Amino acid sequence: MSQESTSLSFIATPANVVNGEITVPGDKSVSHRSIMFGALAEGTTHISGFLPGQDCLATMNSFKAMGIEIEGPDAEQNVTVYGKGLHGLTAPEQPLDIGNSGTSIRLLSGILAGQRFGTSMAGDSSLNKRPMGRVITPLKQMGANIDAASDGTPPVVTQALGQDQQLNAIHYDLPMASAQVKSCVLLAGMYANGTTSVTEPGITRDHTERMLTAFGYPVTVEGNKISIEGGHKLKACDIQVPGDISSATFFMVAGLIAKEGQITIKNVGMNPTRIGAINILKQMNGDLSVMNERMAGGEPVADILVKASNLQGIDINESDVPLAIDEFPAIFIAAACASGTTRLRGAEELRVKESDRIQAMADGLTILDINCTVYDDGIDIIGGQITSGTVDSQDDHRIAMSFAISSLRATGAVTILDCDNVATSFPNFVTLANQVGLSLNQE
Repeated sequence: MSQESTSLSFIATPANVVNGEITVPGDKSVSHRSIMFGALAEGTTHISGFLPGQDCLATMNSFKAMGIEIEGPDAEQNVTVYGKGLHGLTAPEQPLDIGNSGTSIRLLSGILAGQRFGTSMAGDSSLNKRPMGRVITPLKQMGANIDAASDGTPPVVTQALGQDQQLNAIHYDLPMASAQVKSCVLLAGMYANGTTSVTEPGITRDHTERMLTAFGYPVTVEGNKISIEGGHKLKACDIQVPGDISSATFFMVAGLIAKEGQITIKNVGMNPTRIGAINILKQMNGDLSVMNERMAGGEPVADILVKASNLQGIDINESDVPLAIDEFPAIFIAAACASGTTRLRGAEELRVKESDRIQAMADGLTILDINCTVYDDGIDIIGGQITSGTVDSQDDHRIAMSFAISSLRATGAVTILDCDNVATSFPNFVTLANQVGLSLNQE
């Protein structure tokens, strides 16, 4: 059977009104780290709102293979991790299978560098092409015995530290802004002799620093320099994983572009390194309220109320681009429904995501009769009337979900091809979309 005949399509027919209260799946970054830190902590960690996607399950299965007892996730996405402390891991019987998870392999490299056993990690064909030199270089400077294949890709192989051997603390200037590399070095720093520090060239997600603090491990943050001293302990705690703001953005845009109605999205992560989409949609005249702000597991969370709005085109601030990099496909749909022109620059990174997201969105918008002009680092979108047609998601989950919500302002059905991998990042997207008033079918 050919791929075309077996792949999933969405058919979204026009709908005018949205209403309801929803909770989106848990944040992926926080779900990964809650398993890792729970395993290395002393005592039992209870996690609620865990994201049971393939990537996070790869992290969970890796720690099970290293002797950690983990229960769940149950139907409510609760997970219990029975921690064994920083030195409680045991050698896995087989190489660790990391699947497609870049977060898992890079953060685990830092943890495994400090162990008294050796192991190796690899994943699927896509993961096995990703560069690992960016984490191996600083770990080798710390005295780790770690290597990848000759071209710098997985498998990543670590050798046991000797009985009297310990990693050495370093100061590392990150050559690129990468939360994964920063986190890898900090996690290795827990096993190092002295104080390890990392300086980053630009702001990156700070989930690792926040969660270390929640688990009682001291971290010092001075501007863009983060320091950690080896030899402290992690103490088990309860982690409530906030809803993923990337997933929430589709429903924020749906609520804003609908002809009438309102949507409340509960328990959304409001980490300041992730809220660019909220800033941009408010600047576009979106009626968007942040309510019930609170802290959960070291992370700020809140409920978001969005109401149908007359959006205006804007020039997007370049300072908001890194804080909204994953949310732009949905923001492009908001721009297509706004009056005037929305201009984005400084977003070259969008071209190297799961697809070239600038071109993929431009191609789809053009099919639906929205005028746009593509640039190397951005796009101009002139708001207009979305019509009907068939668009290709390029097998990119965010493109697929963005065109699904565009149907709220379309004159006819929007068919979206290649939607299979929506389920890996947002398993109940179709259910929630229909629950708030969209008309979305799968074929």
